[in-house]
Amino acid sequence: MYYHSLEACLLDLEKNGQLIRIKEEVDPYLEMAAIHLRVHEAGGPALLFEKVKGSKFRAASNIFGTLVRSEFIFRDSLKTVQQLIELKDDPVKAIKSPFKNFSAGLAALKALPKKNPFHKPVLFEEIKLTDLPQIQHWPMDGGAFVTLPQVYTEDIDKPGIMHANLGMYRIQLSGNDYEPNKEAGLHYQLHRGIGVHQHKANKKGLPLKVSVFVGGPPSHSVAAVMPLPEGISEMTFAGVLGGRRFRYCYEDGFCISTDADFVITGEVYPNDNRPEGPFGDHLGYYSLTHDFPVMKVHKVYARKNAIWPFTVVGRPPQEDTSFGKLIHAMTGKAIQQEIPGLKEVHAVDAAGVHPLLLAIGSERYTPYSPARQPAEILTIANHVLGTGQLSLAKFLFITADDDNALSTNNIETYFRFVLERINLKRDIHFYTNTTIDTLDYSGESLNSGSKVVLAAYGEPIRKLDTTIPAVFNNLNGFENPKPVMPGVIAIQAKAFSDYKTAAEEIGMMNIQLSMINAQRPVDDQLKTIAFIIICDDAGFVSETMNNFLWVTFTRCNPSHDMYGIGSFTENKHWGCTGPLVFDARIKPHHAPPVEKDAGIEKKINRFFEKGGSLYGVL
Repeated sequence: MYYHSLEACLLDLEKNGQLIRIKEEVDPYLEMAAIHLRVHEAGGPALLFEKVKGSKFRAASNIFGTLVRSEFIFRDSLKTVQQLIELKDDPVKAIKSPFKNFSAGLAALKALPKKNPFHKPVLFEEIKLTDLPQIQHWPMDGGAFVTLPQVYTEDIDKPGIMHANLGMYRIQLSGNDYEPNKEAGLHYQLHRGIGVHQHKANKKGLPLKVSVFVGGPPSHSVAAVMPLPEGISEMTFAGVLGGRRFRYCYEDGFCISTDADFVITGEVYPNDNRPEGPFGDHLGYYSLTHDFPVMKVHKVYARKNAIWPFTVVGRPPQEDTSFGKLIHAMTGKAIQQEIPGLKEVHAVDAAGVHPLLLAIGSERYTPYSPARQPAEILTIANHVLGTGQLSLAKFLFITADDDNALSTNNIETYFRFVLERINLKRDIHFYTNTTIDTLDYSGESLNSGSKVVLAAYGEPIRKLDTTIPAVFNNLNGFENPKPVMPGVIAIQAKAFSDYKTAAEEIGMMNIQLSMINAQRPVDDQLKTIAFIIICDDAGFVSETMNNFLWVTFTRCNPSHDMYGIGSFTENKHWGCTGPLVFDARIKPHHAPPVEKDAGIEKKINRFFEKGGSLYGVL
């Protein structure tokens, strides 16, 4: 089924038992987000809030809450999209099998956006920003935010929809020092198409026209997060995925999506930035207040009976996890086709996506050599770190599996494979003083930090197990060692104060282990351990694989927070003879983690108790 509107999609979900209406009035301040989180965590249905306090508009969330539901929404177009992507990678297929690929050719016709011959459709009314549902998601958020926006901009040198960019960049509707109804915050990160458009407009000293679409057919939201190659219009992808051409018109020089539920138009002027945030974001921490572009609001439109879609992000997995899974289901092996030798890549959602990337490559460079060690996978790693949003990866683990039995999706098995083989003297490669994800606060300033590639290939060189060597029970300054997984130990230390003190603390660990091992070689004491995780709470880190991934890879800046037992630098290459040490304690410059409000959690119980709209749903 193809949907011409958001409401058509929601009615179809309701008909198929995948949506619940909440008829009671709900407060957009924390309550709506808390309800969404509870339902999403339980794998529950999409939600339609019929009475939003302070707004005449309805709101919907958890629309894409599971991969199953996302695939249901796009059940009639998913295979066609996959086929088109395959044809792009191998166009000869279309020539060899013209009848088999005929439907893909017809679907491609839907890619052409359709211009509405009229100006602003009569279905739209003009409203104010304050008329919109003012949803605040987390207690420390700076105000109300748009969390499912489709932000549209055009190339000032190549105007028109075919050279436009559609991205999902959060919009702050209220709070801070934005003038109510006249200004909104526009937050976007590195490697985003809107940045190219603003750069060009700034060079000409002209404002960048921005249109924010909210709602409309669900294909429009997915198109806004789809990692398409630069130069390909997201509106064309929306047409193919939705089976309906993207409809638009222009009003006062701004592009208007005539299928959207809401449209906010405005301009961003050169060097006009304003504090934006905080905002509880998808790494599970607040992104703090920083200067970002401010949008001078021109007009705000709403369709008749419009519905405001929203999502809630926080520590993964959340609803945006399903977006990532859906994109992976559609793109298949597109990334592998782009990077020769790459077999598989997995941006780990539990670690916040960008902080941790697992990859499997090929080793074909030296088949004549009896020594099996990283060669081609190092070339592949450099290619990965230079490709689109993969370049935001902070920790990149890469290996090669000659038997093709390994998968990056089985994370614990993947780690065991790598840890059995990694040569800590040779296989660690740092990239210092570089850019990292805007939302990652492990570095010491915005967008700045380091990366590391851990490349492993060859025969196993260590046997891993979950026993704790006795030496860890008697380390001064460290306590409560816990096994995380084979080869990995978490151990607590006192709260982090500064890097000088941290280096001294871990130096003392090194000395103690060296002294203890003076009589028994380090290979005897630590031969089963590859990683030591220094943390604030070893019990929490060792409790689940997701806890280990989240704490370790979101709280570490590789150049500053990685140490090694028996570390050395030789010809500018760093390595260690004993286990690798990650200082995963919270640092003073880190953003605080998002936490639910106990009072709000108690208040929303009424919706889940007998007589409430959500009674018996979970």
